[in-house]
Amino acid sequence: MSGSRLVLRDLSFRGERVLLSGVDRHTAATIDALLRDGAQVTIRSDDAALPTSVLDLVERGLVSLDENLAVEDEAGFTVVIRAGRGGHTTSIAATTTSATSTPAPVRGTVTLVGGGPGDPGLITVAGLEALRTADVIVHDRLVPLAALSQARPDAIVVDVGKIPRGTFTPQERINTLIVEHARAGRCVVRFKGGDNFVFGRGGEEAEACGAAGIPVVVVPGVTSSVAGPALAGIPLTHRTLVQGFTVVSAHVPPHDPRSTLDWSAIARANTTIVVLMGVATLPAVTAELVTQGLDPSTPAAVVADAGLPSMRTVRATVADIAGVSAAAGLGAPAVVVIGAVAALDVTS
Repeated sequence: MSGSRLVLRDLSFRGERVLLSGVDRHTAATIDALLRDGAQVTIRSDDAALPTSVLDLVERGLVSLDENLAVEDEAGFTVVIRAGRGGHTTSIAATTTSATSTPAPVRGTVTLVGGGPGDPGLITVAGLEALRTADVIVHDRLVPLAALSQARPDAIVVDVGKIPRGTFTPQERINTLIVEHARAGRCVVRFKGGDNFVFGRGGEEAEACGAAGIPVVVVPGVTSSVAGPALAGIPLTHRTLVQGFTVVSAHVPPHDPRSTLDWSAIARANTTIVVLMGVATLPAVTAELVTQGLDPSTPAAVVADAGLPSMRTVRATVADIAGVSAAAGLGAPAVVVIGAVAALDVTS
């Protein structure tokens, strides 16, 4: 049997001792796959020959290094992978029967997949694989819709999108839906735009699954709070301008009894302020920030439809951004950025 990728795909070495003899261009990827599988990895190589990424794993204690391991000691390892010469892939030199076939995936699970800000190219590899193997996909309106074409032909695809102040599926119904499908033994993907755990109610859905005894897997997504500004050329941090950023939800305005935010502290934090779900409340938000001491001339920007062909960005001062954005006809979904970096466009 040869080819490290074939071995790692077809066998599991969880808890087994694996020796990598020498290094080649595949070594870092091989080690990463083995560690993720739960193997105990030892490298036999000159310390000076190790790539930086592999040396880092050794120094962090995740991989053992033994430069003087004798050939007769190889019998103590489940498998020995020898580095090829001339750029060849690694190959298996010896195996034991303790390495077993990878077990079939557990059925009846819920995977929370973050889809990123809308561009199908920004979904993670793990997220895409989850979509391709799911029995059921329960998705929102802000997911990269083109990615749904990756679903199996026999997969059940359920649209539970919520339109602001319009059509929506109650969260309680969504929780019930994913639990019911999982209890029926199906692999369910809960597909959200951005990241499920950044104002995506993924925590509530995970808790509902936990209460029902349903295993939950989390596949993080590229959050729109970071991606939206980045796509508009706005770095949320900049060494010469700002050393942090604050992300808040403004689905309810300041002074609303449902708001738990300390707008005075936010205004005085001297960080970039990122406001999600704040299109309708933007006039109240910006007025409150100025009232709480934020300089009205502070740069601000609104990035609408980030990651989509319809993406648009407007810039103004914090005092004027609400009016400028409204005059431009920008609507949800949009990300608001307030701070010195909002004046930047590093992509132009």
